[in-house]
Amino acid sequence: MSIQRIVAALLVLAFTAGCASLSSRPVRSEFEDIPVPKGLSYQPGKSTVIESPTVKAARLVYRGRLEVESLGAAMRTTLEANGWRHVSSTSAAAHGITQVYEKTGSSLEVRLVDGLWFTYVELTASRALQQATTK
Repeated sequence: MSIQRIVAALLVLAFTAGCASLSSRPVRSEFEDIPVPKGLSYQPGKSTVIESPTVKAARLVYRGRLEVESLGAAMRTTLEANGWRHVSSTSAAAHGITQVYEKTGSSLEVRLVDGLWFTYVELTASRALQQATTK
């Protein structure tokens, strides 16, 4: 078998595996005003959602094959368009990018980490809920 055939077979295999991993279902988000970029898949085993009558908090983890810096810029643009106020950003090669946002009654931390195979996005949010009044 020639080297060209081996390379061609590997390319077909890689392309087929890549197409099989694409998902047409919407990305899960516990908060309607926190958009999740396309190309990320929800990681339920690494995520946690806690809800009480007065507070909802979540740590939502996603992964994908996106570039950290452009993903950070896209997250900031879409969050600000949804009414979130950017508080701060930090960036370190070993720890990725961390962005902090706030909105009336809500706080949000976005962590973007470049892993070995995937880019991980961790959204940690909390929101005070409107409490129903009883008469």
